[in-house]
Amino acid sequence: MCKLTDHIGRSFKVLRVSLLDKCNFACTYCVYEDGLTAAIQKPVVLSSDELVDLIGRLHDVLHLQTIRLTGGEPLLYPDLPKLVTGIRQLGIHDIKMTTNGFLLAKKVSSLQEAGLRSVNVSLDALSESSFYRVTKRAGLKQVIEGIIAAQKMGLEVKINTVVMAGENDQEILPLLDFAFRHGIKIRFLELMGMGHLFGDTDSKFFSRQALLERISSVYTIDEQAKKYGDTATYWNTACGYSFGIIANDSHPFCADCNRLRLDAQGNIYGCLSSNTPIPLREVSSQKGLEAGLYAALGQKQMQFSGSEMSMLTIGG
Repeated sequence: MCKLTDHIGRSFKVLRVSLLDKCNFACTYCVYEDGLTAAIQKPVVLSSDELVDLIGRLHDVLHLQTIRLTGGEPLLYPDLPKLVTGIRQLGIHDIKMTTNGFLLAKKVSSLQEAGLRSVNVSLDALSESSFYRVTKRAGLKQVIEGIIAAQKMGLEVKINTVVMAGENDQEILPLLDFAFRHGIKIRFLELMGMGHLFGDTDSKFFSRQALLERISSVYTIDEQAKKYGDTATYWNTACGYSFGIIANDSHPFCADCNRLRLDAQGNIYGCLSSNTPIPLREVSSQKGLEAGLYAALGQKQMQFSGSEMSMLTIGG
């Protein structure tokens, strides 16, 4: 058994698993404006049994603590409760999911029963017009219903909001108020240069500083110390609530990254900025698996630089 660490001593206990590279939304920060048709037609590659087997072999080497299920849209994945149950039976109990929330209200009960503990729901607007402009889908009501349903089922719920200048930045304060009213953590994300936005985020980029200026115009805020391995820095408000900002561009947090990524084809990536897949699906030996993991660790960077790979493929 090897102790797997990278060149600066980081170990990796979190595995983000992209279950499929299709989605029922076509968010502008994820796919091209006309990308909805392509986004919903790609096939599922790995079955739940295949994924559980591969995750189990990775767990034997990495001693994983957390699995985060992503996509595309993970709620489109067949046999999702079976997959969650299989992961839990590996001895990994911190199972989380990032979703657009459109199908969440219908599926959250079976997922909670299977062992899902936490959901991050992408919600980029509270007005129908802004929601449609970002997602190209009229589904705001269903997403909000999903958030409330997950909360009622006892899951930890967080809201993720990608902020884009001139597109949904007017939604920052309404979303903050919504989260505070419902007792839900919200994190605002800087736009990332991935896929079709690689090298082309300037016109829509809304920085951490701009976010703080907007929020502090209404709330008195106080920054918390960032926890090791967290992607977000949090601020407390004088009214007793808190919010986070994931500032991948203006305030990189790569130095304490503890995550690896597995895509729907069974390829592993050490870094979101790498678009070089390392295939593990057909690797059967422990030695071969460890070699693939070491190659993935070699991709690790100290600062996010973006990639031509779409978020639809790797799940953020």
